[in-house]
Amino acid sequence: MTHLSINLNKIALIRNSRDTRHPDPVEFAGLVVAAGAHGITVHPRPDQRHIRASDCVRLGESRETELNLEGNPFAASRRSDRGEVGDYPGFMALVEKVQPDQVTLVPDGDNQLTSDHGFNLTRDGEALRPIIEQLKSWGCRVSLFMDPDPEQIPLARDLGADRIELYTESYAKAHERGDADTELGRFQKAAAAAMATGLGVNAGHDLNLANLPDFRIPALLEVSIGHAFTIDAIRYGIEGAVHRYLDALAVAQID
Repeated sequence: MTHLSINLNKIALIRNSRDTRHPDPVEFAGLVVAAGAHGITVHPRPDQRHIRASDCVRLGESRETELNLEGNPFAASRRSDRGEVGDYPGFMALVEKVQPDQVTLVPDGDNQLTSDHGFNLTRDGEALRPIIEQLKSWGCRVSLFMDPDPEQIPLARDLGADRIELYTESYAKAHERGDADTELGRFQKAAAAAMATGLGVNAGHDLNLANLPDFRIPALLEVSIGHAFTIDAIRYGIEGAVHRYLDALAVAQID
C-alpha cells in the first residue's frame, strides 16, 4: 500500500500572505489526517517563505501521524528581521529539535522557486555520509531526493540512506503532453535499481489527480503531494481531496 503524505507548505504560504495566524498548518495537519492521509510533509527553507521553523516544532509536538521533514542539510542558520517569524536555526538543528520520523534531504537553494533536481551522489556523496549517520543516530529514517538515474541511485544505499524520493516533474510534464509511457519507463527502471539494493522508494513533485493513477511503480512506499492537493482541497474540500488521492493511488497500485 502506497502511503499519502500531504505537504502543507502552500497552506503556510496562504497564511504568510497576510499578518495573521490563519490558516494554521497544525490545524490543517489534523484535518488531512482525520480525512485519511497517512503522513505530513513540510519543507522549511531558510527564508521561511512558507512553512516556518516554528511551525515545524509545533507539528512535531502535536503530531498524529508520521512527519516528514524535507530540506537542504547544508542550509545554515539565518536571522529574521520579523519577530513574529522567528529565526531559522539551520536545517540540522531544526531536525534535532523536531525529531521527525523521516528526513528527506534535498539539494535546493533559496534562488530556486521550488526543488528542481536530485542529488549528484558521485559529487556530493561523501559530504552527505556524516549527515546521514547523524540523522540515523537521532532515530530518523533518511530519504534522498533523486533524479531517475539507475546509475546514481545505488550509491544512496552505500551512504546509509534508507529510501530515495524520485523527483517526478519530468513524468508529470510528459503525462501532460500525452506522452508518459517512455518517461514512466525511466522511473520504473530507477525504482527497480533502488529496490535491488534494498532501498525503499518514495516519489513526489507535480503529481496530481490526473497523472497519479498512471504512475505505476512497483512497491512504491509513499507519495508526497502539496501544490496540487491544495488546489484540489479548494475544489472538493479537504476530505473530498484526500479521498480522491487515495482512490488515485489505489488505481496505480502494483503488487
